[in-house]
Amino acid sequence: MLYRRITELEVLLVHPGGPYWVNKDKGAWSIPKGEYDSAAEAAFEAASREFGEEVGSPVPEGVPLALGDVTQKAGKVVSAWAIAGDLDAGSIISNAFSMEWPPRSGRMRDFPEVDRAGWFTIEAARLAINPAQAAFLDRLIAALT
Repeated sequence: MLYRRITELEVLLVHPGGPYWVNKDKGAWSIPKGEYDSAAEAAFEAASREFGEEVGSPVPEGVPLALGDVTQKAGKVVSAWAIAGDLDAGSIISNAFSMEWPPRSGRMRDFPEVDRAGWFTIEAARLAINPAQAAFLDRLIAALT
């Protein structure tokens, strides 16, 4: 979770790409994240790789703050770290994924894994973020105070 302080604490969140997410906003945003094979890669290394793939920029230099794990509604466990930094949310470049679209059409289309990013105050992030990930906001505040 990238964070910064300009006038108040803000976090960078990303919105998932693809046709299923196009009209979803509240509760749809997330920290940059992804799946990994724990036998092949350490969790923080995977988080750093996924950050780069989803926003098109490397994780900034600095000491990461471990924010622990949360379990999302569908059972996916997300581990997170926070690090101070800044980037232009409007210029992210995400990797892509392929899926059949429209369903049962036999046509494969590419979509960005992340279609946009934005900086959110903690209050705004609570409304936008996946509900399970809101715990990371509380843990970030606790770690910084």
